Amino acid sequence: MSDISEFKPLLNQSVGYGVVVGVGFFFAALMLVLTFLQAKFSKFSPSSSEEFSSASRSVKPGLVCCGIVSAWTWSATLLQSSTAAYTFGISGPWWYGVGGTIQLAFFAMIAAKIKMNANGAHTFLEIVKVRFGTAAHLLFTFYAFLCILVVCGSLLLGGAATVTALTGMNIIAACFLLPIGIAVYVVFGGLRATFVCDWAHTIILFIVIYIFLARTYATSSETGGISSMYELLKQASVDTPVPGNQDGSYLTMKSNQGMVFGAATILSGFSGVFCDQGYWQRAIASAPRSTTKAYMLGGLSWFAVPWAFASCLGMAARALVHNPKFPTFPNPLSDAQTSAGLAAPAAAAVLMGKGGAVAILLVVFMAVTSAASAELIAVSSLFSYDLYRTYFRPKATGAEIVRVSHYFICFWAVWMGAWATILHKASIDLGWLFYVQGVVLSPAVVPIGLTVTWSKLTRAGVFSGCITGAILGMLAWMIGCWKIYGVINIANLAKPYSAVCSGLTGLLFSGTLTVLVSLAKPANYDFKGTREILVYDSVTIDRKASTESVDDSNVGAEANFTSENEKKVGEKTSIKEVAVPDNASTTHDDQAVDLETLQRIFRKATLYSIALTLVVAIIVPIPMFFSHYVFSRAFYTFWTACTIIWVGMSGLFCIVLPLWESRREIGVIGRGLLMLLLRRNIMNGDVDKRPSIHSESSNA
Repeated sequence: MSDISEFKPLLNQSVGYGVVVGVGFFFAALMLVLTFLQAKFSKFSPSSSEEFSSASRSVKPGLVCCGIVSAWTWSATLLQSSTAAYTFGISGPWWYGVGGTIQLAFFAMIAAKIKMNANGAHTFLEIVKVRFGTAAHLLFTFYAFLCILVVCGSLLLGGAATVTALTGMNIIAACFLLPIGIAVYVVFGGLRATFVCDWAHTIILFIVIYIFLARTYATSSETGGISSMYELLKQASVDTPVPGNQDGSYLTMKSNQGMVFGAATILSGFSGVFCDQGYWQRAIASAPRSTTKAYMLGGLSWFAVPWAFASCLGMAARALVHNPKFPTFPNPLSDAQTSAGLAAPAAAAVLMGKGGAVAILLVVFMAVTSAASAELIAVSSLFSYDLYRTYFRPKATGAEIVRVSHYFICFWAVWMGAWATILHKASIDLGWLFYVQGVVLSPAVVPIGLTVTWSKLTRAGVFSGCITGAILGMLAWMIGCWKIYGVINIANLAKPYSAVCSGLTGLLFSGTLTVLVSLAKPANYDFKGTREILVYDSVTIDRKASTESVDDSNVGAEANFTSENEKKVGEKTSIKEVAVPDNASTTHDDQAVDLETLQRIFRKATLYSIALTLVVAIIVPIPMFFSHYVFSRAFYTFWTACTIIWVGMSGLFCIVLPLWESRREIGVIGRGLLMLLLRRNIMNGDVDKRPSIHSESSNA
């Protein structure tokens, strides 16, 4: 008798195609309308290269916070965290949240330094090029594109697997169709359109989470409320105990597998944030005074998404595995189905039937599209600024950069589908990419982070750390896999212990070598070159290009682009927010921010990062791990209440705060649209009532 059952689709294929194509193009049309209104009634136009790639560096903290939450909420955030809950128990969602939150907290420090030391940059590779030259630039370009490949593969494989499992839609069709609608609004709206789209997607994300929370803990007859859910989980611990958990329980933080999963998640998270241009781009796009605040709020808000979602649906999947409505009943999910991230869809099918399947389908689609839009604009910036302008067309104008970005977005949208198909045919799934991400990218984390923050970093330190860390990490990967699992194959290489052996080795040796080699013969870099990176506004540059040629002396190995109006950067130099110069209107945020203020912001971010890391990674989980505590009914109720309160506050930050901060801009656009409609109606009325010129002349 087989112990594997097929995951039975609850919905028709037409629903899958309807969501992927129909909803995708609905959002594309909505974003096109909003982009048109923005260009017509505000000072920002996506035809400007600065607006297209960096949103004129004027985005407020609420919208950046929302964008961070949306961009970091991959399909893996929802599916892999639920898989961890289904597999390891209550510790899985917590450690997944830790593995993505502390990186955002530490990146708040990086964001402050970006505004301090490279406010004119468009990509982190530009900073590397100016500081260390061509060789280091090419090395980090490799890591940047490798990161985007891993991220795009994770997004599409997780999303396509869920769509296929719930609707029976062809998985290859899903891989190719998912990015198409996204590319449309990214091409026309640029980075600001992705922020607005992130906000719309985040609304749907939180609404769906709230619905599942209410259904699981209050209204479902299948779970019977929190107390009955607790009893079901206790029974699951008896039926299918977890190896390495206290008493085999799903209701304990004492989970050996959960701890290893947490380590793998932290390594994967550092790689996914520090090596991904999408997060640097959001830091670049935000207003200088609010950058760090945005990442602080983003980290706190994002933590609640996997913690609440997986604690709800992942644990419900384990509790309801013997329910006749479970999609693979009478068997649990197979290893392949679990690795593909189908625990959450299975729970949703039991809790809400077809309605639950539609909700999961919609929220995973939102996660894929919002994160993929961030990756599309990020990869287009890398190509246009760091490959096309740097190596092929150093004199490219802003308009040319925007045009090349459009072409590359279209190309990458198609390549994403092809890449996901290649991975699928190679039997690589979401779980495999999740663990391997930290393996292949961790050697670059410390050198990338120190490039914009540490004046003593040297070129020799960067190369020795990255290359040696990568070699040692690969060796640890193979040896660890062989020693722990007995054989080296694709499946074993992506298991948690193999991934942790490699990722930890790569990160620690890379960081140690980078620092030690740099300290052996330290640099004393003053960041003057990175502070003089040209703000490449299309209007300004196009006009300049039409009257004079670009000085070739500004195009070299260090590529220190400077404008003739830039002042020398000293201790009291002001870092200004960048907006399109020809626009007459300004906001109250367009103020100079001196280096001393940014240094205070950096210190605040450092304290915040350390405090948050101590709380979520040590103070809460470690004592519970070593005490071997198994949750009582009362403590499980308290734990559940905390997830509900936290995710409720996160929704307020991500949904209400952007509206409140942008109330003036919304009012301006609303009044402009109203006046346009009124003027058109009046003109139409005048045309109908106005006598013709011929009749007036004849009467005269």
